[in-house]
Amino acid sequence: MAETIDWLPDGTPYSTRFQDRYRSESGGLEQARRVFLHGCGLPQAWAGAAQWRILETGFGLGLNFLVAWAAWRADLPEHRPRLLHFVSVEAYPVTADDLLRAAQTHPELLPLATELHGKFHGLTPGFHRLAFDGGQVLLTLCIGDARALLREMHFSADSIFLDGFSPQQNPDIWDAHTLKAVARCCRRGTRLATWTIARSVRDILAQCGFEVHKMPGVPPKRDNLQALFNPRWEPRRTPGASAPVQASPAPGRCLVVGAGLAGAAVAHSLARRGWQVQVCEAGAQAAAGASGLPAGVLASHVSPDDSVLSRLTRAGVRLVLEHAQRLLHAEQDWAPTGVLEHRVDGHGHGLPARPDAAALDWSQPATPAHLAQAQLPADAAACWHALAGWVKPARLVQALLQPPATPGAGSITLHLNTPVARLQRQGEDWLALDTSGQPLARADLVVVAAGYASRHLLGAMPLDLPLQALRGQLSWGLQSPADTLPPFPVNGHGSLIAHIPTPDGPAWYAGATYERDCADPEPDAEARARNQAANLNHLRDLLPDAARQLQPHFHAGVHHWSQIRCAAPDRLPLVGPIGPLPGLWACTAMGSRGISLSLLCAELLAARLMGEPLPLAQRLALALGTERLATKAWAAQTASDPVELI
Repeated sequence: MAETIDWLPDGTPYSTRFQDRYRSESGGLEQARRVFLHGCGLPQAWAGAAQWRILETGFGLGLNFLVAWAAWRADLPEHRPRLLHFVSVEAYPVTADDLLRAAQTHPELLPLATELHGKFHGLTPGFHRLAFDGGQVLLTLCIGDARALLREMHFSADSIFLDGFSPQQNPDIWDAHTLKAVARCCRRGTRLATWTIARSVRDILAQCGFEVHKMPGVPPKRDNLQALFNPRWEPRRTPGASAPVQASPAPGRCLVVGAGLAGAAVAHSLARRGWQVQVCEAGAQAAAGASGLPAGVLASHVSPDDSVLSRLTRAGVRLVLEHAQRLLHAEQDWAPTGVLEHRVDGHGHGLPARPDAAALDWSQPATPAHLAQAQLPADAAACWHALAGWVKPARLVQALLQPPATPGAGSITLHLNTPVARLQRQGEDWLALDTSGQPLARADLVVVAAGYASRHLLGAMPLDLPLQALRGQLSWGLQSPADTLPPFPVNGHGSLIAHIPTPDGPAWYAGATYERDCADPEPDAEARARNQAANLNHLRDLLPDAARQLQPHFHAGVHHWSQIRCAAPDRLPLVGPIGPLPGLWACTAMGSRGISLSLLCAELLAARLMGEPLPLAQRLALALGTERLATKAWAAQTASDPVELI
């Protein structure tokens, strides 16, 4: 639920919910700098660190984040951390417009606030990763109750900004349950700063292992509070399945097997963190497999109960949109057109019964105008995905495989026509060998992201990945001037993407089929004809008018594209360490959601490996972890009659 702000005559924002002002009487900027930033010894404390992790208990109008970001920007590149993480919890986020209005009084912060304003949308309950400065500044906004959200975190903060409305107005944010959850996110030596000196807060912090000190305050307050986490006991850590398994104090050498979306995303994420990455691709070009899809739909999944897949795809789509805006050419490689989802079963729009305002930023019932543009009847069951569009996956892969142009970044070297036949542990290193046993590459870390081929590569160790091959065939053709196809992608049971630029003119793409247990990427003539007929039949259900226009193309013989995707039995990706040997990880099983989920999975892998804040709540990270391979529940799952995710 968004916060409602009143603006006092002097321009000070005032919370109607908590009956309290957002800024101190001396001004919010002075408080943010002196109380929080300098109170934690920043920016001096982060000098020489590879990454710095700040945890804040109340995002409010974002001023503390903007001040920390500005300080990072002002610091010398050789002194500041390569990666600045700012994790903030907020139960009642303000609107984007109020956030920008509050920054008007701080002209030096206005450019940063404007950039934040452009991404401050769709903040549904849960975790949201917003990236700035080429991915070097990562804001993880956690929307909801602070106690519950802090339990979903699994990292050690370097600095704590203990902020929020006064203990009298908002006691929950300062109580023992919340502050104990904050302490669980600390390492020995973590510094904490806050503006309140309430006795109850000081006592709880001391009980949680902090050494607490009053310091001179920002007028008119006489005192502020600073604290150091240095308990007399040794803190116990309860590692979850999403905990870093092999936390790396310094980036090293990494080998990524596979140059599709998953492999390219992993290479990009790790290189941005300073790793020297080699990518071995069996094909003659990157995106030689399923990631070579000519054009794909980028849209989140919706469900009445806001399922795991719905939450994952929203997080994934946000990351893809951010990368596309930064790395790709709009209208050529991608376009944020929005997507219409036609629920061909007629059972409503599929959205939660009472979506909040933030959820409506993502998806809402389709309007009559959207239905008319798709030439569907006004009573058609459909929803409109506003934060959505189309993308050419191969172009995204190519962009991700370019070395990041940021200070301190690592490198990416792509080796084509280089199939890896076997992986072998040798001392502290991993060797990748070809079919004759000759070494191809040596690395500290191997990430297998080879789609269905991951099963054969790891099975030779032997480590059996329960992956199912899923062949998909797309039908496509060039548009004629007479074709009046929807100006945006339409998905549902199948999809249609039109007006996609190609060297030969605009093209349309319809499909794709879903053939289980087919590991041959190229269907024979009989299967190819059957799949073309299936795509046309699906199109008749999805968009009857478009099907009538394109039927002559199908009868005359349209082009086809086919490849193999792979999925795990529960239809969720596999991300994490594989087997007992250190340094062997997987990022695979994207199914039909590779466009939406690959970048998210790569960020999750990098965060786990490097001990960073996760881009997801821990329970969602657990849903993707490879650790579930060892559970009894997994053994009971089968790949028969899987849910089709399109």
